[in-house]
Amino acid sequence: MTNPKPKDKKKVPLNLSTENLIKYGLLILFAALLDVAVVLGKELSLELVTGIYFIVALLLVIMYKDFIRYNPEIKKDYKMLVLIGTLLTGNLLIGRIFFFIIEGFTKWVGTVDPVLVAYAVPLASGPMLVALLIDIHTAIVFTVLTGLIAGLWLSNPLYSIFVFAAGLTGAFGVISCRKRSAIWRAGLAVSLVCVFTSLVITLSKGELLSIASLVASSSAFLNGIIVVTLVSALLPLFEYMFKRTTNISLLELLDLNQPLMRELLVEAPGTYHHSIIVGNLAEAAAEAVGVNPLLARVSAYYHDIGKIKMPDYFIENQIASVSKHDNLAPRMSSLILLSHVKEGVELAKKHNLPPMIVDIIQQHHGTSIQTFFYQKAKEQQDNITLLREEDFRYPGPKPQTRVAALVLMADAVEAASRVLTDTSPARVSLLVDRIINHCIIDGQFDNCELTLKDLREIKTHFVYLLTSMYHKRINYPGFDINNENIDKKPAKAATPR
Repeated sequence: MTNPKPKDKKKVPLNLSTENLIKYGLLILFAALLDVAVVLGKELSLELVTGIYFIVALLLVIMYKDFIRYNPEIKKDYKMLVLIGTLLTGNLLIGRIFFFIIEGFTKWVGTVDPVLVAYAVPLASGPMLVALLIDIHTAIVFTVLTGLIAGLWLSNPLYSIFVFAAGLTGAFGVISCRKRSAIWRAGLAVSLVCVFTSLVITLSKGELLSIASLVASSSAFLNGIIVVTLVSALLPLFEYMFKRTTNISLLELLDLNQPLMRELLVEAPGTYHHSIIVGNLAEAAAEAVGVNPLLARVSAYYHDIGKIKMPDYFIENQIASVSKHDNLAPRMSSLILLSHVKEGVELAKKHNLPPMIVDIIQQHHGTSIQTFFYQKAKEQQDNITLLREEDFRYPGPKPQTRVAALVLMADAVEAASRVLTDTSPARVSLLVDRIINHCIIDGQFDNCELTLKDLREIKTHFVYLLTSMYHKRINYPGFDINNENIDKKPAKAATPR
């Protein structure tokens, strides 16, 4: 007898769940604000306000549909939706306020067409902020929407093209921004593109050889300068308010004079130098597989900060030949090593490290097993004590991103390479293969998006860097370190011929 098929749930056209109510509320709010930005200063009528409102709402829905196709997780990320909406409405409202001020000034002067001064309105600041705070795909869609709404505002389709060109130039100019000076270079590019676009528009109107082209190009050049000023002022504010991490803030964490890094150097110098090398490995591999190399390096620098609490229990910091673990039970030793992940997370939160760094600290061992102490416990096991493999595994979670997986591999490979007596390329390659294959078999990469091609690139770069680090040196004459009496013998003067 077959079980009856479950009845299909009827799809409700308008699902009024809590999540959807929040989204509908955000749509109504931001559509209303953008409507105000468009109709501000025009002769108001019910038809105009209502028509513009529904046009803007339609554009917002299209943008949202593209976002959930590109990044499905944004459905429940209300903070991200609020950030995008705030940037979009804020960008247009600031532009309108700016235009209102310069429009009043030009009317007072009486010799300049206010429409020409619209080329100075800094609408490219929004796309630049989106590219810095989110990603380039979002910035492109954001730019298209901004251009369309700006065209509605001035009832001028050519102005939409101007905004689109300026916005894309600014967004692409800060894709790999690693210094604040890069924002100024992007601003200069915006100025040049704005000047060129404004001249093309005046040419299409047959006004190239008139005073209009001079006013338009001058206003367009000022556009980039104003954009840079706004972006530089607003970027730290949005980073703080929405807890976003940009490459610029990562660069600040890369400073080795940061309090945490200084403390790591003093308390656990072996761990400090290990972290620096792990950073080099992770950054090189990140560039090869197309993830953020700066994030990989910074995460590697801070991944072991939990060892500050009990540095002497970690072998890279042990100077004495006798280990502190010799007098401890394997389970106790395991607990001490396991605790450095928890301690690292607490220290990272205490020092306000970005959430993505905290996540990688928590994931940099995944759920891997401490093989040494587990085998030692098995050798010492009696018939009474229950030995479980789970007790010797890190709590995880497993790496959720490719960057976290890179840090896990770089950490394991660097630590294991320290025991090699033969550092030839063949031996290093064999070591890297074994460690990465063990991670795959153990399921540590099940939750991240690493491909076989990525793993091949990672292995290649790890082997190259490790082989370079363990390079050979020649014995310099007169500095034979194996001869203890070399310092006692006086140097012989060369016999003249």
